[in-house]
Amino acid sequence: MAVVRFPGTNCEFDVVEAVESLGATAEIVFHDRPSLGAADAVVVAGGFAHGDYLRPGAIARFSPVMSAVAEFAARGGPVIGICNGFQVLTEAGLLPGALQKNAGLKFRCETVELRVETTDSALTNRATAGAVLRIPINHFEGNYTCSPETLAELRAEDRVVLRYVENPNGSVDDIAGVCNAGRNVVGLMPHPERACHELLGSTDGRPLLASFL
Repeated sequence: MAVVRFPGTNCEFDVVEAVESLGATAEIVFHDRPSLGAADAVVVAGGFAHGDYLRPGAIARFSPVMSAVAEFAARGGPVIGICNGFQVLTEAGLLPGALQKNAGLKFRCETVELRVETTDSALTNRATAGAVLRIPINHFEGNYTCSPETLAELRAEDRVVLRYVENPNGSVDDIAGVCNAGRNVVGLMPHPERACHELLGSTDGRPLLASFL
């Protein structure tokens, strides 16, 4: 597995530890590499890529590694973007919509409840539809938005993967995560890698990462 790192990424080691605890082998891939090597899955980790200058993910989308990620996704390879990684994937056009500043202009760092809306995605195929998971969020620009036409398409195609039980940031339709039409690319704002050990307060992230693996 490749875990993509940009200047400003700060969750790559959390992701590596979490997936390796589930039996995977992970390698951190720096943003200037034009290839993913032999990776059979990709995580775009959270943080503040390039300091979030312009807007989150707007500079990161032009990094050489993102061409490799786009090609990998086009071949059906599984890709997830977590928090800032979700923002990068929307900026790169691999997922629809955009992430804007939270309602109330507050940075939110707390554990929230998410409802699994579909098991037909690279992130939820081993989860249970309707299950409520307790997973942390840590973001200022996690308010998911899209056009009414895109929202109708996401609903019609069952591509809203996760919804907030109580919306913490103003996201349209309570959306916490979505997938692409091929269902192999998923973005979510909450951090499942931070909910994989009892000592951290929840293991509810494990079904999601196990699904991905």
